[in-house]
Amino acid sequence: MTTTDRLAQLSNAGVSIWLDDLSRERLNSGSLAKLITDQHVVGVTTNPTIFANALANGQAYDQQVTELATRGADLQQAVRDLTTTDVRNACGLFRETYEATGGVDGRVSIEVDPRLAKDTERTVAEALDLYKTVDRPNLLVKIPATVEGLPAITRTLAEGVSVNVTLIFSTERYREVIDAFLAGLEQAKENGHDLAGIHSVASFFVSRVDTEVDKRLEAIGTEQATALRGQAAIANARLAYAVFTEEFAGGRWQALAEAGARPQRPLWASTGVKDPAYSDTRYVDQLVVDGTVNTVPEKTLHAAADHAEITGDTVSGTESAARAVFDGLRAVGIDLEDVFSVLEEEGVAKFDKSWVELLETVNSQLVAAQG
Repeated sequence: MTTTDRLAQLSNAGVSIWLDDLSRERLNSGSLAKLITDQHVVGVTTNPTIFANALANGQAYDQQVTELATRGADLQQAVRDLTTTDVRNACGLFRETYEATGGVDGRVSIEVDPRLAKDTERTVAEALDLYKTVDRPNLLVKIPATVEGLPAITRTLAEGVSVNVTLIFSTERYREVIDAFLAGLEQAKENGHDLAGIHSVASFFVSRVDTEVDKRLEAIGTEQATALRGQAAIANARLAYAVFTEEFAGGRWQALAEAGARPQRPLWASTGVKDPAYSDTRYVDQLVVDGTVNTVPEKTLHAAADHAEITGDTVSGTESAARAVFDGLRAVGIDLEDVFSVLEEEGVAKFDKSWVELLETVNSQLVAAQG
């Protein structure tokens, strides 16, 4: 089976392949364009870590940094201009895909400042400002699924802005995310927005669940515990899909669908495998199901192209088996609620740290450009 065959099969199975990376160098070199034409990539996601790495490496941003320094831009404005320029240009690159898929794909995501994760009002303000600044219809604004983020999701959608809900770990929080999505569409309808033009994905983080649970299983150390290593993340994602099918079969959703709304697709995020003992494509080929998105690092994309085993739907009908995995984890002493709480806090903290690194990098570049 050729590279194109494997990724084509994944796409034909209903999985939208999005790249979890963006940089000026990737845009300028044609690397991203080549992934679109050759490897079935139909969208891009970004986060503070991705931008921090992009700005810290290479010289692709030097000209714009010099221009910003010359006109006296402050640090916050400089970061905003640098990141939104990349996102705007990527939106242009994906415009054809966006139009060909009726707005389902061809999407580019940009995240609100992670330091606002616990501030509803400022999250809404920043989400709307990002949308206006990028000014492209295929933008998705990323809002974290914190308790404070939930009402921000609703209010942003109510303004007709498409949202990528990020940092989802538990099915309990996922149900709250879906409720926030439905409420946002209901308010958008009242506000006179065309529901067909509002899109959303719910980003369920995968590999980090295995990392945290496996660490706890190893600490327990029993044969029963260690036998469960590597099972939590895929089970969790499959349970999330069961929630999706349940919630989007109800009357509340049907009323919105009749008004032209599109469902909020599940998105599998954090799909790069962190444990070398596991197959490097497990979070791709074991999470194949129609109507989902998998956003992959380039390394995982190439691994999937080379040797993923795409055998059709590997999610539907797995709810009972996934629940049995969770029952087994609880039986050996894993507190799953604590796992998800820790992962959410760590997720926000990691993006906070990356944002600070981004600010520091841009600040040093501005100072150097000013002589």
